[in-house]
Amino acid sequence: MSSVTVDLRGRILRKKRLMAQAETEEFLRRQKIAHVGSVDANGWPYVVPLVYIYEGGDLLYLHTGDHQGHFLTNLQSNSRICVEVSEIGDLHRGMPYACNSALVYTSVIVFGPVKILTGPESRDKKAWFLDRLLVKHGKPDWTFEPGYPLIDRIILYEQKIEVVTGKHSSGLYH
Repeated sequence: MSSVTVDLRGRILRKKRLMAQAETEEFLRRQKIAHVGSVDANGWPYVVPLVYIYEGGDLLYLHTGDHQGHFLTNLQSNSRICVEVSEIGDLHRGMPYACNSALVYTSVIVFGPVKILTGPESRDKKAWFLDRLLVKHGKPDWTFEPGYPLIDRIILYEQKIEVVTGKHSSGLYH
């Protein structure tokens, strides 16, 4: 018996739920929180919710505080991550049994390696990230003193998107 490893990234069994690439990217751009999966040196998965910025193309940015936590430790031994964003809608009641019900949802999954942006050259990219984060999560009337004096206290991660898929279910009424 041979052990052939099959890469399942990007495979969707229910093709009718597959979103077009442009729709997938727009959904990814719009959402606010990503659930990010990594694996530690012992093979244990770890998922953490993080804010992120995606503006199109093949790069996605995430950040954490500047500390040696679970996520950073995992990336130091395995740079591959999986990012998931989703929006859950109504549950459509199925009849005559509950198991005939269907959930409305949209989800996007992103696979790819991540690199940690370091050094003085990363300061501009961190400022860009924080600027975009304020636009995405802040209020339009907020004002601040210029600059980011604590910029060196965040870690910015750049994910190179290798595989991205989006899927949508309209529940029972499609």
